[in-house]
Amino acid sequence: MKRADLHQQNAARAQAEAQRLLDQHATLGAQWLAWVATELYRLSPAEYASMVRRELERLSREPENERSRPSR
Repeated sequence: MKRADLHQQNAARAQAEAQRLLDQHATLGAQWLAWVATELYRLSPAEYASMVRRELERLSREPENERSRPSR
């Protein structure tokens, strides 16, 4: 599968997964980073895991009120 096809087919799924991971930050506190690393390691294919990681980085940079808005 081409990278563009993988991205197009999995973009919404990657965004939802990244949001799920970020939502656990308050619950897990200091253990969150190790937990996220483990969760990302379990994802496959590796290209999808990278998509989730990039989306997680993007969401982490957004102000709190921006995260709750649906993506366009």
